Amino acid sequence: MIRYGVIILLVAVVLFLPQTASKYTQEVLTNAWFYIVVCLGLNIIVGFAGLLSLGYAAFFAVGAYTTGILSSQFGFNFWMTLPFSAMAAIVAGLIIGGPTLRLRSDYLAIVTLGFGEITRLVARNLEITGGASGLIGIERPVLFGITLNQITHFYYMFFILAVIAIFISYRLYHSRLGRSWQYIREDEDAAEAMGINVVAVRLYAFIIGSVFGAIAGSFMAVKMTAISPESFMFIHSVMILLAVVLGGMGKIPGVVLGALIVTIFPEVFRGIGQYRMLIFAVILLVIMIYRPQGIWPDRRT
Repeated sequence: MIRYGVIILLVAVVLFLPQTASKYTQEVLTNAWFYIVVCLGLNIIVGFAGLLSLGYAAFFAVGAYTTGILSSQFGFNFWMTLPFSAMAAIVAGLIIGGPTLRLRSDYLAIVTLGFGEITRLVARNLEITGGASGLIGIERPVLFGITLNQITHFYYMFFILAVIAIFISYRLYHSRLGRSWQYIREDEDAAEAMGINVVAVRLYAFIIGSVFGAIAGSFMAVKMTAISPESFMFIHSVMILLAVVLGGMGKIPGVVLGALIVTIFPEVFRGIGQYRMLIFAVILLVIMIYRPQGIWPDRRT
């Protein structure tokens, strides 16, 4: 009962915050909601299924470019581009996951790292993606006749998206498929002996996690109105993985906490200039020394 009261209070604070907060604060929190969505997507792959992925930025690049190309070059409404983003992510997940998910740990990490870089280089060299310059002039979405072009609009839109991502993650975690992911994560050989199709279940995790990233990428594309290959570099995959590990792999509240820390901490220390990332790194190092399973780890790990 106390837990639900705290959740309701936090939601009320988040909903009323734009009435008093500056646009800068709203921008930081909007990025935090975005990070929650992509971190929960990666958590399905890394935390639930135990698959190490180092190229997750490629999947929100797929979503962002799908929405950017369809809306700016073919005149699609933003909301109509979302199913295409999801389908593009599924296809990308099948292409990379189908032949490689039999690999274990280090090998899979190398393959996903390569996939991330290949996706960025392809975007950099194709005419339809705008080449190195990327796509500009992506149209803002319209909802109930209102063009969403204010930071307050995106603040609420990304918050709703984060709530939906949390809800879906909880439903997946407590589903039969979620339990299969956890069995595979704990002991792959024992799970296979129990009759679980390890490759198929891993593929589901990879595809669902990819769709989370692609949808988040679509929303980010219309918020920024411009995307380029440099928006999806390896460092972005590292930061998302860092948030998942820092918060606690497999633990949904932990991943949400990790996403908030990785997004907000550097902004809090922005006033001290070039040393802020050094201080941030030292704080992260201390946390990982004393909490190697993450700040809020999953009890089953």
